[in-house]
Amino acid sequence: MPSQQGSPTVRRLRLGQELRLLRERRKLTGARAAKELGWSPSKVSRIEAAKTMPSSDDVKALSELYHLDGDKVDELFGLLRDAEQRGWWEDYEDALPEEYTRFLGLEAEATHQRNWEPQAVPGLLQTEDYAREVVLATRGIVRITHSGVRSRVEARLDRQRRVLHRPEACRMSVVLDEAALMRRFGEPSVMRGQMEHLLEISLLPHVSVHVLTLDSLHPVNTGAFIHLKFAAFDDVVYLEQLYTAHFVDDLERVAGYETAFDHMVSQALDEDDSRVLIQRKAMLWR
Repeated sequence: MPSQQGSPTVRRLRLGQELRLLRERRKLTGARAAKELGWSPSKVSRIEAAKTMPSSDDVKALSELYHLDGDKVDELFGLLRDAEQRGWWEDYEDALPEEYTRFLGLEAEATHQRNWEPQAVPGLLQTEDYAREVVLATRGIVRITHSGVRSRVEARLDRQRRVLHRPEACRMSVVLDEAALMRRFGEPSVMRGQMEHLLEISLLPHVSVHVLTLDSLHPVNTGAFIHLKFAAFDDVVYLEQLYTAHFVDDLERVAGYETAFDHMVSQALDEDDSRVLIQRKAMLWR
């Protein structure tokens, strides 16, 4: 990470969240605060929603308006400094969708992620060959250049190094539909390599992999999702579609996804039996 203080994406969100709470404690509406500062109401809104980065002068003006003491001002400027850092994912931003780069920024500080995947092996668990075939599979629909394919695969491998193998790596819980082990991407050798890699990764102490078999009861009819948990930030769920992606941060809905994932785990094979099934699939791809 470029900053030892954590993900700049999370810092931007925390800065905006803190500024909103400080305004509300002063019993000020966004429109009133904007009027006092000679700003447009949309500027206050965008800063608090982390859609616009405030300048040092902006933070100073808000601190004066809210009558903050020195320690709180120092805390805000510390968040601002960290928020201005570059994240590793920004090296790939030209090749990746905007919402996905935001997801990578959040993931960088997650302490636990829970991933349901009905169609393919999740990106964090993919081999390089499998990842390339997954990206190539969309080229007939979504326009991606040869260099774009290469950049997306490189980003995926970089993400694996920084998330799965970082110090104090986040816990990762995955439920895979059995169909994801049977749907072919590339040659059989690619699939065999992917199954063997999946077995190896499933043995990491912070990774758990469960397979929901085709003959089991399907508890929730939903597409893929990733539920991120943080130490000092509200949970977020990431949903990705063909052309778009969006985040769910409403606490009640996030809780619904958490319950859905728990149901998936309850219906899926345990970790040992899941490894046995993955091993059988690897043999089928020989």
